[in-house]
Amino acid sequence: MIELHPEFITKDGQKEFAVLPYQEFLKLQEILEDLEDLRDLRLAEEQDQDSPDYYLQEVKGMLEM
Repeated sequence: MIELHPEFITKDGQKEFAVLPYQEFLKLQEILEDLEDLRDLRLAEEQDQDSPDYYLQEVKGMLEM
């Protein structure tokens, strides 16, 4: 897991913003994009669950018709 080193900006004594070093921000962004890709893949697999499977030879035969 990535170790974060945030700096906090407060307003009226309450934490309002967190500021990260740029490299940590980039790593966090990369992790979030990977998680989004994984979510999209799982959703696509779920939606494709009832679709028929074809072997390569079958597809080639269909294309030759």
